Amino acid sequence: MALPFPKIDPVAVEIGPLAVRWYGLAYFVGILLGWWYARRQTNNPRLWQGDRAPLTVADLDDFVLWITVGIIFGGRLGYALFYQPDHFLNEPLAFFRLWEGGMSFHGGLIGTIVAMMAFSWKRGLPLMSLFDVVSTAVPFGLFFGRIANFINGELFGRPTDVPWAMVFPGGGGVPRHPSQLYEAALEGILLFLILRLLTHHFRSLRYPGLTSGVFLIFYGAFRIFVEFFRQPDPQLGFIAAFLTMGMILSLPMILIGAGAVIYALRRGPRTPEVRV
Repeated sequence: MALPFPKIDPVAVEIGPLAVRWYGLAYFVGILLGWWYARRQTNNPRLWQGDRAPLTVADLDDFVLWITVGIIFGGRLGYALFYQPDHFLNEPLAFFRLWEGGMSFHGGLIGTIVAMMAFSWKRGLPLMSLFDVVSTAVPFGLFFGRIANFINGELFGRPTDVPWAMVFPGGGGVPRHPSQLYEAALEGILLFLILRLLTHHFRSLRYPGLTSGVFLIFYGAFRIFVEFFRQPDPQLGFIAAFLTMGMILSLPMILIGAGAVIYALRRGPRTPEVRV
């Protein structure tokens, strides 16, 4: 017994030679909604120490292009380095064929961090506060990205007999966990709710580094949990015993996040300096 996989065309809109895929649309919508939410966070003085955010809505408007480049370039480079180095070494031009899929969250995270570091240095912004605001917006992109993975029938789970198992087109004809939906629920919806509670109830944005630290801890934990249900990448398999590449890349996130939380709590709330 298995649920039928919904046959959804990977192409959302097609006009002549132009084809807009759900995969690309998911990135666009995720970045757009994340930008909108980050602006709301910044524009809410109650969330910040001294009732004033250390960055402005105009800063976030200018940062959108930076983070878009960081996500796409970092995500693609991370996928090439972590998951298919031989393929991209043998066919370098495949790196630019983004419509074929192949993005790494961990690579996108590194690209985003580099973009934030460069932007904060250029604008004279407090880096940890920028980390915090961006962290609250990331679950939007994670949710829509995993839904796009599900539509594409990729990154599916391991064989199972649970009642909600699905037979994916490329899954060998056996029922499997819809692990993309697990990730959408945990990394997207639940992580958003946790961060929302943290910022609006506990006022975590007043403690630079606390929100982004909690984000790293919970994303890493959720990703490791789902990896027990997700089919390992065929070109890699299990790295050692039960460990997958996703687990190995997520463990440092938890450790770094824990360090950021401890540092933020010990340092205490910070009143933003007046920018002139």
